[in-house]
Amino acid sequence: MEGIDAVRRNKTAIEAILCADYGLILNKIDEKKLITRREYNNLKSIVGEDVWGYVVALLDKLLNKGDDTCRAFLDLLQTDDDIKCTFPELRNLQMSNTSLLTKPVQASSDDGSGSQPTGLCVIINNETFIYEKKRTGTNKDAESLAEVFSWLGFRVLCCNDQTQEQMQRALNCFAAPEHGDAFVCCILSHGRENAVLGIDGKPFSIKDIIRTFKATTQSTLTGKPKMFLFQACRGREEQQGVLQKYLQTDDHHSLSIPEEADFLVVMSTVEDYVSFRHPIDGSWFIQSLCQQLKEGCPRGDDMMTILQRMNDEVSQKEASSQPGRRKQMPEVRFTLRKGLFLSPK
Repeated sequence: MEGIDAVRRNKTAIEAILCADYGLILNKIDEKKLITRREYNNLKSIVGEDVWGYVVALLDKLLNKGDDTCRAFLDLLQTDDDIKCTFPELRNLQMSNTSLLTKPVQASSDDGSGSQPTGLCVIINNETFIYEKKRTGTNKDAESLAEVFSWLGFRVLCCNDQTQEQMQRALNCFAAPEHGDAFVCCILSHGRENAVLGIDGKPFSIKDIIRTFKATTQSTLTGKPKMFLFQACRGREEQQGVLQKYLQTDDHHSLSIPEEADFLVVMSTVEDYVSFRHPIDGSWFIQSLCQQLKEGCPRGDDMMTILQRMNDEVSQKEASSQPGRRKQMPEVRFTLRKGLFLSPK
């Protein structure tokens, strides 16, 4: 029963990884005749499921077909060139009780003052809601984020139109596998004071989202930077500008870390206020962030410098013909213990 046991032991991690390209893995399994043609057609056209549901149904089908099928499936994951190229994270899964597959190549760190990470970037892009207005322009933001983080060497996965339960399930899956030297989560949605909304209108607490990835002795992300970008309103008030009258300028190691260390959380706006988004060009926050990453990363700027420039750029924008009438101020908070540097690959 070694094949069944290996699939069950790695089931959550495999599901999270294969969600990146369900069509590819389904076709590969069909080519190897691990499922019948009827089973292939049924799995290809499940009604009422998102990509997570498709992958779960596929793995359950393979488990039900017995140990030989599971062994063949695991062999396919480890030997097929297309699969290895598309899902490099599979190499870090323990497929047997005695051996650990070779870990994926990761970017090296520098002398300790910072790191040059590569890893996974997850984009949850909620556009069409049941009870809220459609978030026109959000696809532009998702495309910009996918472009810039792919350019920075991240593997990018995009989950569209997620309910609160689907968002929670997705993030729980992504918290499990090895992703490289860093993890980025971008959530583009409607929001309220301390939560983002699923397309079903149910709130998902920002605190709960972040704590899904807190450091544990089992987590592969412990000690690694975890960046969260939230493009969402945090209230209904519109922020106004204030004329500046005065301007001042100011020219040993523990063996453990706090469980909430190494987080970088960037909110599109401060608490209680709306966040502006153009229906065609995307949001001020995401578009400015992507532009500042494109300009600052090749220069070797650290993330805090880049985010400070983004803050300044967004703060200067006007959403009204009357100066100072409708403004926006992003908010950055962090528990990073080292400098964070992202470099184009």
